[in-house]
Amino acid sequence: MPSTPTPQTTSTTPGAPTPSAAPAPWPALVGAALLGTGRRTPPVAVRAGQSPVAALLAAAALSTVRRRAALRPAPAGERPAPAPADPRPPLPPAARRRLALLLADRGPGSTGRRGTDPDLTELLPQWLAAAGEQGYRAPEALLPALLDAARSRTDLRPAALALAGPRGLWLARLNDSWRFALRGVGGPSALPGDDDPEGVRRRWEEGLFAERVALLTAVRRRDPQAGLELLTTTWATERAEDRLLFVDCLGEALAPTDEPFLEQALSDRSRTVRSTAAELLSALPGSAFAARMAGRGLVCVRLAPAAEGTGRHDALAVDPPRACDAGMQRDGVATKPPSGRGERAWWLAQLVEATPLDRWSERFDGRTPAEIVALPVAGDWRTELHDAWCRATVRQRHPQWARALLGAPGDPVLAAPERAPAGSARDLTKLLTVLPPDERALWVAEFIAVHGLADAFRMLGVCAVPWSAPLGRAVVDALDIARDAGSYPWSFSGVMGLAERCLDPAEAGRLDMLTAVTDEPEGASPGSSGYWSEAFLRLVGTLRLRAAMHAELRAPTPS
Repeated sequence: MPSTPTPQTTSTTPGAPTPSAAPAPWPALVGAALLGTGRRTPPVAVRAGQSPVAALLAAAALSTVRRRAALRPAPAGERPAPAPADPRPPLPPAARRRLALLLADRGPGSTGRRGTDPDLTELLPQWLAAAGEQGYRAPEALLPALLDAARSRTDLRPAALALAGPRGLWLARLNDSWRFALRGVGGPSALPGDDDPEGVRRRWEEGLFAERVALLTAVRRRDPQAGLELLTTTWATERAEDRLLFVDCLGEALAPTDEPFLEQALSDRSRTVRSTAAELLSALPGSAFAARMAGRGLVCVRLAPAAEGTGRHDALAVDPPRACDAGMQRDGVATKPPSGRGERAWWLAQLVEATPLDRWSERFDGRTPAEIVALPVAGDWRTELHDAWCRATVRQRHPQWARALLGAPGDPVLAAPERAPAGSARDLTKLLTVLPPDERALWVAEFIAVHGLADAFRMLGVCAVPWSAPLGRAVVDALDIARDAGSYPWSFSGVMGLAERCLDPAEAGRLDMLTAVTDEPEGASPGSSGYWSEAFLRLVGTLRLRAAMHAELRAPTPS
């Protein structure tokens, strides 16, 4: 009797699907995993004693092996060119560690009380500027963090990209998130130089708009005439909005040789281009434009006898233009005034602010700017006339007129409302920028000593850093007086923040006495003494940290 074949048993791994079973589709496995085996039955065989979860995971593992086994290796990509060399010296070890800490700090975590810890995010710009002055290069390992910081904070970009140097630009080409570094905002290192005229031409003709603006600015700084010639090669084909910014770039190193081009721009089809060209021409006192505007503006203001009983012999009489003729319009005088201003006052202001300031002394019998400003003005024209002189002073960078219009900072009679009367467009901060840095700081120090800090915040922002000793003392003394008076400390948080960034670090020792918690005066804001103590502790700590940063950057670099 023939023997019956004995069935063959197949050994299988517990939990694995049978070899003969067709694999479940990958999307079905993913769907079951996302919904969970409790809501969807896995599309796999589940053996006795095996959980659906284990069966699903085993099937997924097997399917993953099958899918990967079917892939072919991709061809190798082109290897990037090596990063260029950066010959600048490396940072000293302590300065390198400091940069790593500054880049890792994410700033204050809340908007409440800051406590006594320095704000490292506000110190990073100062560190970058100081490192750039020393000529160091950024550590290669910190380049990604440095580029990330520059991406999130545009105020850091020039100094950060200058520190990153050619290797930072090389790295930026490999990551789309850092493409901003390739647009020329990193300073001269990102732009072709004088030794590459073909590169300059190509960048000017083919670059992005931001790249072209940066290129024109850089070329103007190196060679004003070369920058003007570069602009004229494509001027006729530029868009109006581009022409406006390109003309504005000529303000960088403005020279008399720019006059013919700017005269031509006075006939541009864009009103804003014409206006910008006129403003630049008025900053050239010897230009034909300035002579034309002086011919119109000087006849509008004349000396006249002062009113009886005033004790003055001379006053200024103002007779504004009665029409805005074609010549005035061609020279950039806008015919339609802003809302709330009369036509004649609007035309007068534009003529006066474009008139060379030295011509007024000739007009008024050799009087100095201070004597002219002190003259009374008949009618209601004083504010309009003085505001126009202020704008002319800022445009023409005339220190004598700036001193006359600012007046004596320590005169207690000259309160802020009198300096800028109601309806005035006068900007004392802009006038201060015309003065030399030392004189500017001394003027602001005297102003604070008399008038306090209420109107000084913007003035402090235009003073050179670190603040001079007289200015630093004036700010600290004013803060101390405000504390003793029981003033709200948070009202001075802006000034305190400026002091943290701008006070000379050498002042830290003198400020220790201000960090103690004092008795609150009667009527003071509750808890103000503790707030003031925290603020001064933070100020002292920040100053000492800044001193340590500068010392680290001056340390010997490793050989």
